Amino acid sequence: MEKFGLLGEKLGHSYSPQIHAMLADYEYILYEKKPEEITEFLTNGQFNGLNVTTPYKKTVIPYCATLSEIAARLGSVNTLIKQKDGTLRGDNTDYFGFLYMLEKTGIDVKGKKALVLGDGGAAPTIRAALSDRGAGEVVTISRRGPDNYGNIGRHADARIIVNTTPVGMYPGNGRSPVELGDFKRCEAVADIIGNPAKTELMLQAEDRGIPCAGGLNMLVAQAKRACELFRSVAIQDTVIEEIVEAIGRSTRNIALIGMPGCGKTTVGQQLAEITGRRFFDVDEIIIAIAGKSIGRIFDEDGEAVFRDLEEEALRTAAKEWGSVISTGGGVVGRESNRRLLRQNSDVVFLDRALGELPDMGRPLSLTQGAEALYERRLPLYLAWSDYRVTACDGVMQTAQAVKEALRI
Repeated sequence: MEKFGLLGEKLGHSYSPQIHAMLADYEYILYEKKPEEITEFLTNGQFNGLNVTTPYKKTVIPYCATLSEIAARLGSVNTLIKQKDGTLRGDNTDYFGFLYMLEKTGIDVKGKKALVLGDGGAAPTIRAALSDRGAGEVVTISRRGPDNYGNIGRHADARIIVNTTPVGMYPGNGRSPVELGDFKRCEAVADIIGNPAKTELMLQAEDRGIPCAGGLNMLVAQAKRACELFRSVAIQDTVIEEIVEAIGRSTRNIALIGMPGCGKTTVGQQLAEITGRRFFDVDEIIIAIAGKSIGRIFDEDGEAVFRDLEEEALRTAAKEWGSVISTGGGVVGRESNRRLLRQNSDVVFLDRALGELPDMGRPLSLTQGAEALYERRLPLYLAWSDYRVTACDGVMQTAQAVKEALRI
């Protein structure tokens, strides 16, 4: 069987094996290599072709006997094809992927000033694609160049912002290379990061009603083009959207919200089992952090301390992907928690009849009453959720109902 793969230094976050498994029937391996291992691997490695990611898109060029026109123009290679004589040909499919990303999300760059954040391996490709699509001034922002983060304010009139840096990428979720509020004329944002699904930069764009695009479309589109080069075949672009949807369904978390006692933990455990996902219980993470029970935290430290611990625990769980997350009933009390869930989760409101909710062992249900809590929280549960599922009599039936609602 032909052997292909992804070459990079750190690849634990990669979706590439799943994507290529849906594109063709060949072996696709993650090759994590240190810089000192590159020469031996490219010279003697057993592979038919490779995708190349950070930090090796320029490193591999001297090992190529030939370059495609676009790779030579950009000085960046993200695809290697081993020729019949054993030599390597370098190509660049990121260019195709980024153009597809712009077109798919309807971002029009013609005549508009664009900022490219970062000057790493992907930046030349993005700059070229923007220029080829008729963008106006294209400015690269780097850490030490003439246009840097210290003087970025002089480019506050930018209308297009593209992030090519790893800032905000898993596991560094929640960080952004810039504050979007400083760019009052910005009308579109693209972030080539694929994990999380929505980076902090994208969330800032959503908060302001600015169209934004994440990196999954680009990742799948460039993989499709790489597969065409690997196999010397043509593949319809419609496959890209199908794979993006499939990867999205399998990698997004399922976060369960709802009243205390509605069954989030038991349903979440069952849902994780029948879908083959990891399970995170936010309350259990809190207990592990604090070293004591939820009741003791409320009694000894107060609700404010508990809510801080809850946010810390949710930040840990929500940055993961392809998991089931059971949250506490009051998680909706902090807007910052909603932001944590927005980055990578489908949120399901597990709704159970008020009369079926227990008070025992629920600190706020005991002190405030379940009915008062429900009335106060219901608008938040509805606003936060992507899906509302009524809890059934049995745990398995409810878990199946959630599974069917999400089409997973």
